[in-house]
Amino acid sequence: MRLSVRRVLGIAALAGTAFVFSGCAVPDPMPAPTPTPSYTSSYETPAPTVFAPLTGLPVDDPARLAHPSLAAKVDNHEDARPQVGLEATDLVFEELVEGGLTRYVAVWHSNVPAEIGPVRSIRPMDPDIISPFGGIVAYSGGQYRFVLLMQETNVYNAIHGASDTDAVMYRTPSKAAPHNVLVRAPELIGMHADLAPPPQQFSYADAVAGATATREGEPVGGIDLVFGEPSHPSWRWDAAAGRWLRSQNGAADLDSAGAQLSAANVIVVRVPVSTGLGVPKTELIGGGEALVLSGGKLVHATWSKGDRLAPIRLVDDSGAVIRLAPGNSWIELVPTSGSASPVPAA
Repeated sequence: MRLSVRRVLGIAALAGTAFVFSGCAVPDPMPAPTPTPSYTSSYETPAPTVFAPLTGLPVDDPARLAHPSLAAKVDNHEDARPQVGLEATDLVFEELVEGGLTRYVAVWHSNVPAEIGPVRSIRPMDPDIISPFGGIVAYSGGQYRFVLLMQETNVYNAIHGASDTDAVMYRTPSKAAPHNVLVRAPELIGMHADLAPPPQQFSYADAVAGATATREGEPVGGIDLVFGEPSHPSWRWDAAAGRWLRSQNGAADLDSAGAQLSAANVIVVRVPVSTGLGVPKTELIGGGEALVLSGGKLVHATWSKGDRLAPIRLVDDSGAVIRLAPGNSWIELVPTSGSASPVPAA
């Protein structure tokens, strides 16, 4: 027999029995949330490490890098030595000029001395060397056609004798002309603060031990170079200093303070040299053999440069990009007609 709901409730009421139907229970009240304790962290996110683009060295104050690079055509005649400011360079390119002599394209960015020089005239290979940096180039003039080549680049040309350089380029009485034009470097850079800093040119390891030559190269005592009959620069490894020391024609090559010029890396780039323009011209668009010295060791490499604005690219014999030791570098643009002879380690 089926009973209606009304009848069941009536029976339950008569019997004094309470029925609770499923799904009709009254839920317990929600507990009050526990207050989240307040906490203030004292941790400060460290500032990112900033590295100088032309040396791979960390820089404490990034503002030191917020300016264009300054390249200069620096004299290497014996009457120009000792040069001013070479010890503070990020990069130095040594190139063949007339008579078998060499000159430098020196580049300053992370460390700018009060003065640099002596500066000399521009040559037809200099646009290919300097254009990847942008910034400024300082020189004393040159053949009009070569000056035009340089002025057609993306680089600001600061030329001795021009109206815009009167305050920053002058002849010092301490040397004889034409080996005596110096540049007030910070003032010249300050005149062109709107120009961008240089882009990175080479790859760098975090430390000397991580450089490609240090890890994979063969120990060497140094390297002897021949550009031309009068130009025989050489480098020797100083283990105590952890530096390559430079000499010219068998004598220590000194800076203006009497210290021997040195480098963290020496890069030997074997280049063809043409003479169709009436002067030696290093042909830097192309590629060829290179030798890279870092950390007391040498590794064989290949260099390439696709166009004027491209930096020189260095790869080892397996095709991996060469990583330099942090620090300054000298790039020796040695003619294929010259020589580069590694010196055995002691």
